Amino acid sequence: MPTLPTSPEAVVQRQLDAYNARDLDALLATYAPAARQYALPATLLATGHAEMRPRFATRFDEPDLHAHLLQRAVMGNIVIDHEVVSRTFPEGPGKVDLVAIYEVVDGLIHSQTVQVSNQRLDAQVV
Repeated sequence: MPTLPTSPEAVVQRQLDAYNARDLDALLATYAPAARQYALPATLLATGHAEMRPRFATRFDEPDLHAHLLQRAVMGNIVIDHEVVSRTFPEGPGKVDLVAIYEVVDGLIHSQTVQVSNQRLDAQVV
């Protein structure tokens, strides 16, 4: 079996691809076992696969879920993504803007910090 590229950009792209495919095991495989997820600036959301799995599983239940990468910056082992994410909110389908900052060490994401803003509903067709 060929080894997967371990550059920070390649790891984060695999994470994004797995997210959009709703492949929970492939997604978690991009994270270190003790990885941490934060909301900006430093609110801890989850530590490790056991806490991350149910968070992603709940999100993957949303029928409209899809992350569209707008821009990516790579600085050493830090990858910063700007995305528009389609979601299913209680009020209906919509989108949010998201910035995610990933720290990749030895081919795995060790931390992810996100800022989500500008929630909006898709236009309703009448």
